[in-house]
Amino acid sequence: MTIRFKSYLIITLLFFTLSLFGKDDALQTNDLISLKTKSFSLNFKIGGDGRLYQFPIGTERSSKLLRDQEFYPQAGDGYVWEPALEVIHADGNTSTALLYDGVTYTNESSGIQLTRIHLHDSAYPFEVTLCFRTHYGEDVMEQWTEIRHQEAGVITLQRMDSASLLLTTNVCLTHFFGNWAKEMMYPITDQLTPGIKILDSKLGVRADQYENPSFILSLNGRATETNGEVLAGSLAWSGSFQCAFDNNMEQVRALCGINPFATAYHLKSNETFTTPTMIWVWSDDGLGDMSRKFHDWARNFGIRDGHHTRDILLNNWEATGFDFDFNRIISLFGPAKDLGVELFLLDDGWFGNKYPRINDHAGLGDWQPNHSRLPNGLAPLAAAAVQQGLRFGIWMEPEMVNPNSELFHKHPDWVISQPRRDLEQQRNQMVLDLTRPEVQKFEWNAIKSILSVPDITYAKWDCNRYLTQPGSSYLPVDRQSDLDIDYVEALYALMDKTAKAFPDTELMLCSGGGGRAEYGALKYFHEFWPSDNTDPVARVQMQWDYSYFFPPMAIASHVTHSGYRPMHFACCVAMSARFGMDLDLTKLSAQDRAICAGAIAAYKEIRDITALGDLYRLEDPHNSYRGTLDFVSKNHERAVIFAFQLQDGPKAVVRPQGLDPDRQYTIHELNPMPGRAAIEQEGKTFTGAQLMLDGILPSCFKGLEGCVIELNP
Repeated sequence: MTIRFKSYLIITLLFFTLSLFGKDDALQTNDLISLKTKSFSLNFKIGGDGRLYQFPIGTERSSKLLRDQEFYPQAGDGYVWEPALEVIHADGNTSTALLYDGVTYTNESSGIQLTRIHLHDSAYPFEVTLCFRTHYGEDVMEQWTEIRHQEAGVITLQRMDSASLLLTTNVCLTHFFGNWAKEMMYPITDQLTPGIKILDSKLGVRADQYENPSFILSLNGRATETNGEVLAGSLAWSGSFQCAFDNNMEQVRALCGINPFATAYHLKSNETFTTPTMIWVWSDDGLGDMSRKFHDWARNFGIRDGHHTRDILLNNWEATGFDFDFNRIISLFGPAKDLGVELFLLDDGWFGNKYPRINDHAGLGDWQPNHSRLPNGLAPLAAAAVQQGLRFGIWMEPEMVNPNSELFHKHPDWVISQPRRDLEQQRNQMVLDLTRPEVQKFEWNAIKSILSVPDITYAKWDCNRYLTQPGSSYLPVDRQSDLDIDYVEALYALMDKTAKAFPDTELMLCSGGGGRAEYGALKYFHEFWPSDNTDPVARVQMQWDYSYFFPPMAIASHVTHSGYRPMHFACCVAMSARFGMDLDLTKLSAQDRAICAGAIAAYKEIRDITALGDLYRLEDPHNSYRGTLDFVSKNHERAVIFAFQLQDGPKAVVRPQGLDPDRQYTIHELNPMPGRAAIEQEGKTFTGAQLMLDGILPSCFKGLEGCVIELNP
């Protein structure tokens, strides 16, 4: 059902009653528009000048409207702060003035409402539609903007934000800085003071290397896990982004979208430009409640197959690196199956002939199996895995090419580069220009050829560099600034085509670590690789921070020898997310092999809880001697507690949250560390209320020890 209202009226989007309205129902005439979820509202007013204004979040509605409270402000016609929209019209005019035209709402499904607010320029055939998809129960709002025109020529979009929310001035911003191998390790929380705070990237083909496009705004002071008004934001975009927070001492404006740096976009008449989606999640009850809402939304809409648990994966990289052949790989299948592994992933190094992929200097782009290593191709290898009772997966990096490759020698003009400049390589490779139709066709054929091999049911899609010389020999000279946006849109088309053509193939999203940890690409994938740093000490902090925005089932966490930590500790950390291994199982000691086997068996018991249940972060591992958290099944019948001892510390109980106060729970430690005393409450039964009040004493007190405790009926 879609209804459009013209002129000034009140639209109150209450999702539990919206289905009662029919086409002939009339709402009270007024000049307010209110978008509502269970505990959040975004309120607009149409001014006497015809513009759309917003009441700042966290403030009382006022009858007085100020010019700087325009909701989606435009440059060049009186607005002097940071604009959301900046346009050069076909005749060269750099001003835009948007007036309210009407509103359309569509009840998409139970609790999900699409609202479209229509604006038009007073002097040009230029239209903007502000789009909001609200999820009532989860307190989630997806927001994006559509821009269309019928001018006599091309217009240039200098800035076109996805979102432009106004908030009270008493706002704290939490964002996450980190370089390669340090992604999401350094959360920073600051009061937003007068001026502009900018989080951004200029990487072109990935969002994150130094700053993640997700953040948290807390109103009226810093939030805790259980207290505070919190608005989390996450931009679904795999390219250069900017999130700017403009505090003019009257209010804070959050402007989020494509980075305006070097991305002026040329839009032809009758074409529609759609911005990336900005995802907002609200909570009145702190960070934990916000995250659980975000996770619920993500399992439904943000990732593929979000209501199915994941198989336990073994990657060959640590065992072989680039040095392997058919027999070496199949020798890994038996030990994997014996340990309880369910899925084997063959990583980099399986392709290239004239320029064999024996290191990272050659072969990318030549996606034919190496005849020396795999004389009969991938199919016999995948079949051998299946015969051993394992699924088989493959690594690929379809967007990249090595200069030492047959592809590059045939098509040097296919790479993104700048004329009259020496090629600047990263990891000895270049990025293929996806704005070219022939490159799009080539990459799709490569992906289709790889994933069509019988018995391949998993793939890791990597992207190990970003743009530093953003030039296209395909795009016209006057459209070079379209490159970043056109690339990402072509990338999404390729990912969408892959997901639809191979619906039963599980996909991992990787980009030199966590470079694409965002929902623009993730909706085509099942999980993402958060970092090439697999040291479990670092991962405790990383996974804590990623979990603000992403469900743990989407965060790949592998047991490795990185950091040379105790095997039991590494297993405990990996079990708290999407569990996998990157080990040479044949070289493990008998004790470590037993620990890994026990961890795999334990994970199979609890993965429905960690993947599909509710996460409660308990003790923050940043600048602390330990980190703790627990997961609770949706029906509150079962729970699992994780304790990660980062340093020696006192014997202190862990107080779980989210349990049913009246339900009885029996305590059992999973895969306990050999030789360590059992937990004192092992096998005893308590009510949820008792456990949440009195806590459980874990068995780990020394640094680099872990403890996993299951609570069962």
